[in-house]
Amino acid sequence: MEAIHSLVRVSLPRYLRDLPIPKTVGGFSQLSASDWFQLFPFVGAVSLVFYIGVSSLFGRAKPKAQGDVVNKTIQKEDPKVVNMVEIEDLGDKVSYCRCWRSKKFPLCDGSHNQHNDATGDNVGPLVLKRKGK
Repeated sequence: MEAIHSLVRVSLPRYLRDLPIPKTVGGFSQLSASDWFQLFPFVGAVSLVFYIGVSSLFGRAKPKAQGDVVNKTIQKEDPKVVNMVEIEDLGDKVSYCRCWRSKKFPLCDGSHNQHNDATGDNVGPLVLKRKGK
């Protein structure tokens, strides 16, 4: 407890007193490189505390941009796109689209290749295959 008392009552006030904080905004232009070096940890700590405080009050979630949707064309009139497939109806192997660009959605037609070339993405289909085939 003595160490914390010494830090709060002696070391921290001495550190703050010795910081080269100018009296005017224009005084910042007159600070030397060593003055800026002394201010750097203080400014970093204050910025971190400010960022954490603001983030906890307002959250970090950013609003979704209009063009930020994955599904651009498929069943847009529905509130949610859901496709049901009976397991018994599956063949030995079937590929399902995961890029939302397929003209045969929900089945894959290879549209992800063009999407990957254009965007640098690496998306591919979901392939279901019966065991032993």
